[in-house]
Amino acid sequence: MRGAGRAALLALLLVAPPAGAQAARLVSTDSLARWLAREPVLLVDVRSDPFAWLEDHLPGAVYLNVETLRATRDGVPMQLLEADDYRRLFRRLGIRLDRPVVVYSAGETRNMDATFLAWLLQGFGHPQVHLLDGGYYKWQLEQRPLERRYPRVTPAPGWERRPFRPALATLEETRRASATGDAVLVDARPPAQFRGEAGAQRRRGHIPGAVNRYWQDDLHTEGFGRVFRPAEELRREYAALGITPDRPVIGYCNSTTEVSHVYFTLTSLLGFRDVRLYAGSWTEWAGRDDLPVATGER
Repeated sequence: MRGAGRAALLALLLVAPPAGAQAARLVSTDSLARWLAREPVLLVDVRSDPFAWLEDHLPGAVYLNVETLRATRDGVPMQLLEADDYRRLFRRLGIRLDRPVVVYSAGETRNMDATFLAWLLQGFGHPQVHLLDGGYYKWQLEQRPLERRYPRVTPAPGWERRPFRPALATLEETRRASATGDAVLVDARPPAQFRGEAGAQRRRGHIPGAVNRYWQDDLHTEGFGRVFRPAEELRREYAALGITPDRPVIGYCNSTTEVSHVYFTLTSLLGFRDVRLYAGSWTEWAGRDDLPVATGER
């Protein structure tokens, strides 16, 4: 009976995500080192350069380039893939739904790549997603173990039937929030792009009514790396922008990656419950001449 009960529980976990996705969690380099000493942990390295992974990586880490996670849709680049594309990819990477996964990036300018993968895994209701605070750079500078061996990967079960329900806001919902203020619009891009002084898109500026919270402002340098700032500091700064847990939040950036970092801060560190991302982001909005654009600080 005991073995049958475990099998039934595993089958349930693999088919249906929990009601209300579990927030991803932050793990320090110290905690991860102790964890790895006790038991195997699936690590996913999302640094942008695959040759950096070949040089060395955390023990047992599989490699995933973040550009594998998005593609052009209806002429707009850097959009989400279909759910089946993610299912096949995560199965191939050996990401099991019944075991913890730790995602890490370089840990400096590309921390958003790790939060983007974490956000996607949460969309499938993965119950044990972790983000390495400080990433590869902090781990390396602390002279912790690295290796060059390729990991042995067994395709993971359960993804074929797994629902994909990411925390998304549609274009229409974003447009309504801009017009009515029924949700706080948060732009995670650099301030110069928000003001309309920079940007690659053919129109510059921001969605009217949005407030600017640059995603890198959630980090600071501590010891050997860039890590998340204390939660109370973050809470005060977000509140000063009108971003509080009692109001729905819709976030956007250039292509979902930057704002996934803000999503992690709000949901995992500050306990917000109603946060969604506009996946088309500024790249889609700026390409639509029928949508308004604002410039300046507000």
